[in-house]
Amino acid sequence: MYKNKRKAILASIALILFGVAYLAFGNFGKNLVYFFTPSEVVAFTPSRYGKKIRVAGMVVRESVKMIPNTLEMTFRLSDGKETIPVHYEGVPPDLFKEGQGAVVEGYWNADLQFYSKMIMAKHAEDYMPPEMKQAGVSLPRKDLLKTLRVE
Repeated sequence: MYKNKRKAILASIALILFGVAYLAFGNFGKNLVYFFTPSEVVAFTPSRYGKKIRVAGMVVRESVKMIPNTLEMTFRLSDGKETIPVHYEGVPPDLFKEGQGAVVEGYWNADLQFYSKMIMAKHAEDYMPPEMKQAGVSLPRKDLLKTLRVE
């Protein structure tokens, strides 16, 4: 009788662990969103159209256009090689600016336009408090992370 109880307890523990593992990792693959560059997006085949992705690049200067009486805007995102048009709906984050890095989440459509409802603006790595700037302090320049420049 003791062996049967032990087997039942071990089977119950295994079943619980399997259930927890399934809940934790079962839908994990469907929720992954990878980063692409505009060059990769332009090369998409029709089978990729309409699927949720993230695209990272620089917001092209003088490309942001607000659509009057809406919460919509358009802009161009570039990786230095290719540029894609983005149609965004919503309120952009405070750090979103032309000439700065941004990551947009949405989908690339058959009309070769990227539709997004989420922007993650990237801030400059060389931030310093205003007091330090006024005192004339300058930070050393590291260009390792500033490889995407759009003039």
